[in-house]
Amino acid sequence: MVTEKSCGAVVYTEADGGIMYLIIRSKAGVYGFPKGHMENGETELETALREVKEEVGLDIELLPDFRSTDLFALPQKADTMKQVVYFIGYFENQTPSCQEEELSGLSLCTYDDAMKLFQFEGPKRILSEANEYLQKRRTR
Repeated sequence: MVTEKSCGAVVYTEADGGIMYLIIRSKAGVYGFPKGHMENGETELETALREVKEEVGLDIELLPDFRSTDLFALPQKADTMKQVVYFIGYFENQTPSCQEEELSGLSLCTYDDAMKLFQFEGPKRILSEANEYLQKRRTR
């Protein structure tokens, strides 16, 4: 079994006293978070920062102590699993932009609205973990 590895981030900002999550839509119509393949010599954190910049044009600040992983089979590649490592990234005073070669859209959503968009359990679990982390952090 072969495993491909990608890294990305649950990207958010704060607006009107609440958290707004940046959700992307792939060309295939799948909703998720900015992510991509690791390049030679890159760390997971470097890959996440680069991919967010490439896909949505944002310079984010990664938050400490959050790392979550999704693992799933790739239906288009026999005997291949995909591991995606996610961090949480914060942005402010920037406008996200869509990398048109890879994405068909992006949206800033509340937690509840984002959860309604996801077609798969992996992104739902990742967002739930990230939201719980951020809520605890905000109450400190």
